[in-house]
Amino acid sequence: MSKSAKTFERIAFVASGVPEARDALRRLAHRYGNSPPTDADAIVALGGDGLMLQTLHRYMNSRIPIYGMNRGSVGFLMNEYQEDDLPDRLRTARISRIHPLAMHAYDCNGKAHKSLAINEVSLFRQTHQAAKLRISVDGKVRMQELICDGVLIATPAGSTAYNLSAYGPILPINAPLLALTPISPFRPRRWRGALLPNSARIVIEVVEPNKRPVSAVADHFETRDVQRVEIEQAHHVELLMMFDPGHDLDERILAEQFRY
Repeated sequence: MSKSAKTFERIAFVASGVPEARDALRRLAHRYGNSPPTDADAIVALGGDGLMLQTLHRYMNSRIPIYGMNRGSVGFLMNEYQEDDLPDRLRTARISRIHPLAMHAYDCNGKAHKSLAINEVSLFRQTHQAAKLRISVDGKVRMQELICDGVLIATPAGSTAYNLSAYGPILPINAPLLALTPISPFRPRRWRGALLPNSARIVIEVVEPNKRPVSAVADHFETRDVQRVEIEQAHHVELLMMFDPGHDLDERILAEQFRY
């Protein structure tokens, strides 16, 4: 975590398509101006977590800090919406530095598909047949056969998203870990997943891919009929997310663990 020393005179606003977000964009742009995102000191995303992920992907390599304000239905990655004193809020915001996952998926025709995932990389069965998967970590087979609806690898930032719904562990934002979490495991039925170092290279092979087709999803990017998926953290890519003091991602992830 770090604080920004910028003055934030140039702010870019982006919004989701919901009326509340579009209205907020018009009011804020009238009050503070609306710079082109590539020339801005910060991008303010108005919407929910879906818009935040889209904005992070769109400006993945820009190193422009992104500050979300909640105008959507889900806002774990967003700050509270407030129109007053926005430049001051940006100046006092704390920055979380996020490294996404890099996915290399190879389909049944041998074609490679590359994508980055901020939250998680997930594999899902495509038909009524359960997926049959082989999992290797750093070149060693750790699970010869996992029969399941799917499996996911989550970053700390994504550990409170789909990973949590699949009963995966919540990871502190600065933990050098990844969560490997099964989705409805049938065999071994009681396996609940694993915690892996964020230096790990994970390979998931699809057993019987023609009989049991599987898709791979990196956030919103899907590849169908995969045979092999390689996942590792993209340490060379750094995303800058901004949060109000006392409500940063560290605090949100910690608080989430005490919800009941």
